[in-house]
Amino acid sequence: MPLYVYSITGKDHPLRLDGIGGVGGDPTPLRAVTEGPLCAVVSDVTEEIRPKRRDLTAHQEVQERLMADGVILPLQFGYMAPDDGAVRQVLQANADAYLGALERLEGCAEYHVRVSQADEAPLLQQILDDVPEARDLNDRIRGGDRDPNLSLALGELVAREVQTRQETLAAGLTEALVPFSRDHLSHPPSGADFLNLSLLVPEEHEDSLRTAQANLAREIGDGVDLRFSGPLPPYSFVG
Repeated sequence: MPLYVYSITGKDHPLRLDGIGGVGGDPTPLRAVTEGPLCAVVSDVTEEIRPKRRDLTAHQEVQERLMADGVILPLQFGYMAPDDGAVRQVLQANADAYLGALERLEGCAEYHVRVSQADEAPLLQQILDDVPEARDLNDRIRGGDRDPNLSLALGELVAREVQTRQETLAAGLTEALVPFSRDHLSHPPSGADFLNLSLLVPEEHEDSLRTAQANLAREIGDGVDLRFSGPLPPYSFVG
């Protein structure tokens, strides 16, 4: 029977799986497939699993329950295997890599850091104050100069300045936060974000990270939205 695979753990993990449901419209009990020093947490499925809210929530709840009791390698949503034998084969073939990853992630959680420009007005005013060329172009436009190239030139100049300043801020925030992590990954920002950072944070550094977050939020001031989420299963650092 096909299996849905949630996580890989060491065989000594407590695996407290009672009372927690798996994915699917009619969830089956979670169980462990063991091979040597490793286990895979799975449930039997009889349907195609799609990323519906119900199943995404079930997947995440399993990860969080397992993570509360020990180190895990959380798999991304949607990982399927044809049967127990296929799972054992994967565990055996990749045992050294999985054991190394479990050792590296021991005692750590993932934190996400995202930063966006919540209000552009303070930044735009700062650019006009700091950049004489931008200020001159703006004054000419406001003074009634009808040269059609002025607005284009001002827009291009401001866009370059915004990008440069956001990149500088993103680099500074990354430099300030990385010392609290064992590892980090920068992801391509999306939407209005100009920083999308994942940190692998040891438990003993979590309080210091939160203090740093609060201090940085005060330092960067109005107009910038600094968002933290965590502790989370370390999806970004499994590979």
